[in-house]
Amino acid sequence: MLTIADAIEALTGARPAAATVITEAVIDSRQVIPGSLFVAIPGEKADGHDFIAEAFKRGASFALTQRDVDASFRTFDLRAATPESVAAQDYSIPLCLRVENTVTALQQIARFWRRKLNLRIIGVTGSVGKSTTKEMIAEVLATRFRTLKSPGNLNNEIGLPMTVLRLSEGHQRAVMEMGFYVPGEIAFLCDIALPQVGVVTNVGTVHAERAGSQEAIARGKAELVQALPPAPEGVAILNFDDAWVRKMEEKTKARVFFYGLSPEAHLWADHVEGLGLDGIRFRIHYQGETLHVKIPLIGRHSVHTALRAAAVGLVEGMNWQEILEGLSQGHMQLRLAAVRSETGALLLDDTYNASPESMLAALNLLDELDGRKIAVLGDMLELGPYERGGHEMVGLRAAQVAGTLLTLGERAHIIAEAARKAGMKKSSVLEFDTLEPLVDWLNTNLSKDDVVLIKGSHGLRMDRITNVLEIRS
Repeated sequence: MLTIADAIEALTGARPAAATVITEAVIDSRQVIPGSLFVAIPGEKADGHDFIAEAFKRGASFALTQRDVDASFRTFDLRAATPESVAAQDYSIPLCLRVENTVTALQQIARFWRRKLNLRIIGVTGSVGKSTTKEMIAEVLATRFRTLKSPGNLNNEIGLPMTVLRLSEGHQRAVMEMGFYVPGEIAFLCDIALPQVGVVTNVGTVHAERAGSQEAIARGKAELVQALPPAPEGVAILNFDDAWVRKMEEKTKARVFFYGLSPEAHLWADHVEGLGLDGIRFRIHYQGETLHVKIPLIGRHSVHTALRAAAVGLVEGMNWQEILEGLSQGHMQLRLAAVRSETGALLLDDTYNASPESMLAALNLLDELDGRKIAVLGDMLELGPYERGGHEMVGLRAAQVAGTLLTLGERAHIIAEAARKAGMKKSSVLEFDTLEPLVDWLNTNLSKDDVVLIKGSHGLRMDRITNVLEIRS
């Protein structure tokens, strides 16, 4: 396991004799467990240096710091460390390690630790479905291998190194989500994690406001397949149904494995049937073999998630029995939550985030379910030049699926406008600028026969709708 000797060697090049184990790295003192490395990061709202005492109280062994701290904390300044000072230092805990920049130091330790380990890492990126894909890949791999997955959505320049430091020599596989916000970010994450397998879900319009265009997003996602080692060690698992992703075949020296709904893909599915909240059923085809599959993932679009996980299993040498066992586990944490309101209505809370692609997928799920269908849709943020077109597309589909449409936010007025133009009755479209009157309407009008989809960008905090309406035990 990772020790303080590894961390000191990563930061100074000299290795001390100390053998204290570091259990994991954390940036929040409330998440400290005994043996943690607490990384003090200055932030806009809070400075991690102010919580070092709390971290040590909770059992942290070491703290990375980038400014002077309370003199009562023993501190080893690594900025001017020499082999002699490294060897002479007392590493009894607790101990602060002074560095120039704590985030850079965290990344440096992670990069060093990854290169000491002999395991295969699967990197996952894409505009929609990264987290669900990561979870299902981990379910499949875990039927044979000791597998680590990045927790939650720790997919950035801080979260990924923290995940790497949780690895031990006992792990055989790891699945790591990689987010994209600016060019070069995924390449940087790959330099730390060294993935041998890269999975790309799709290229959508989310984050176009920052990236500039869908083409720029595609270039950013392609950094994963460009960073893979050449075949046969490296494998790029690409979505054949997404033209942007399919073209990434030209950008990698790794072996390319296509999945999708087309017989031209290496692994493909057909006869996809939505079973509502009971999951989906489909046929899966590979090398002339056909299997009938039923999995607990919700919505027909989830067939792509299953194909990605199955593809990883296949390229990692697993058999179908192991792969199907993993696909059918149902242990993975889904962001969509189905709960009942006080009136008995079924609430589908899919409020973690929103893009045109995920909005359409959620509306397709609503279409599969029985009952009076109500869509509660909010703004989709960060779409840049795709803002109007994306909202209009969602409004058109909402008109086809929902009997009643409620919108929340300034941009969501475009959804309402498009739904009316598509033929939805004016009386069935209600627009709200704030949350409270929308919740009041739902409280007053919902019945036990209603199915309500609630979805919008996380910044709108539409999860509060479910919190108010959900039945209390």
